[in-house]
Amino acid sequence: MAIRIDNVGIAVRDLEATIAFFTDLGLTVLGRDTVSGDWTDTAVGLDRNHARIAMLETPDGNARLELFEYIHPEAIETAPTLPNEIGMHRVAFAVDDIDEALAIAARHGCFPLRGVAQYQDVYRLTYVRGPSGILVMFAQDLRDG
Repeated sequence: MAIRIDNVGIAVRDLEATIAFFTDLGLTVLGRDTVSGDWTDTAVGLDRNHARIAMLETPDGNARLELFEYIHPEAIETAPTLPNEIGMHRVAFAVDDIDEALAIAARHGCFPLRGVAQYQDVYRLTYVRGPSGILVMFAQDLRDG
C-alpha cells in the first residue's frame, strides 16, 4: 500500500488572520471553499457541520495545511496546547532565516514561547504561539549556509 501525508488540518478561530500569518511566511493559498452537507457530516463525524476552509501549500510544494473555521457547530475553545501534551502537537517549518521568520511572526502578534535555542552546530530553533494558539516551530539548519 502506498501512503503519504496529504495535509495537516487545523481548526482556527479566525480563518483570515490565520491565512494572513501563513501567507506572510511564504505559503500560498491553493483554494478556499465553504463546505457542508451529508458528505461533510459523514467524513468529519459531526451532524450539520458547516465550515469555511482554505488549503495552503509551502513554497516547495511538499506540504499543505488545511485551515478550517467552523460556522456550525460552534467551535469549542480550548486552552492552548502545551509542548508536553499528548495529541496533535505542532506544525514545524524549516526556514533559511529564523530571525526573518520571527520578525514576520511578530507582525502578527506571535512570539517565541521562550526564545531561540541552538542545538549543537546543527540547528537554531524555537516554538512560536501562532494564531488560534497553534504551536509553530521554526528550525534553521546551520549546515545549509
